[in-house]
Order: sequence, then structure tokens, then C-alpha cells
Amino acid sequence: MELQTLIWKEGNAYVIKETITGVTTQGKTIEIAIKNLKEAIELYLEEMPDMRKRLQKMKAIGAVNVQIA
Repeated sequence: MELQTLIWKEGNAYVIKETITGVTTQGKTIEIAIKNLKEAIELYLEEMPDMRKRLQKMKAIGAVNVQIA
């Protein structure tokens, strides 16, 4: 399963958010933030089996960056 995420820096931490579930975590490095997100999503999906099925069926067709002035 491949998910779309956003990652940004806030102070000394990297914040990462999965765009469909809204699960968000952070870490001191990007790698730690990603690891934390994977763990958090697994825990989330254990409680939401219907969401897991929905995500497994979804196919990404692309991503678009939108800049707002």
C-alpha cells in the first residue's frame, strides 16, 4: 500500500501527515518521522479495517502542488 504524505519542518522537528487518514506524527529527522508515521498508520488501521480495505483499493493517479499566495 502506498500513501501520499506531506512533510514539513516545525522548529527542531519534522512533521509528517498522511493526506487521506489525517494521521500525523513527527520526529527529529525525516527518517524518524517516517518510521513514526508508519507505526501510527498501522495502529490506526487496526482500529479501522474498512479504511484499510478502502486504501488498498485506491490507485494514485498523480500529485499536484498548489501554491497559495
